[in-house]
Amino acid sequence: MPFFLALPLRGFGVLTTFGRKSGQPRRTCVRAVRDGTTIYLVAIGGDRTGWLRNLRANPQVRLRIRGGTFSGVARELDIAESSRARTLYSSYTGAFEYLESLAHMPGRPRRERLAKMHRHWFDTGSPMAIDLQPQ
Repeated sequence: MPFFLALPLRGFGVLTTFGRKSGQPRRTCVRAVRDGTTIYLVAIGGDRTGWLRNLRANPQVRLRIRGGTFSGVARELDIAESSRARTLYSSYTGAFEYLESLAHMPGRPRRERLAKMHRHWFDTGSPMAIDLQPQ
């Protein structure tokens, strides 16, 4: 198992959805920004993203983040929450983001450029919220 699946880096998580046709568990690494008991993530590929289609078919998920593995329920963001979620999602979370940026944008990574990249993802992708359930 790759190290990031066993212990996700700060600002990232391992999302387990259940296949919309097969019902089988599907894992993927996502950028996951926590705000209390809510996690914000964005499907960068929009509606073509497999994990997003699985979420919409079955909103029950598991999410491994720093602090443990949690069950949760996924939902679309409402308008009132969207602005706060965008700000949180665009904020800096950890050193790994500098490496991540090398795969997505040319030039030297800086915090301002990382924030711009994340705002772009939020604005052009499909943002979702996961409400964590008590353990």
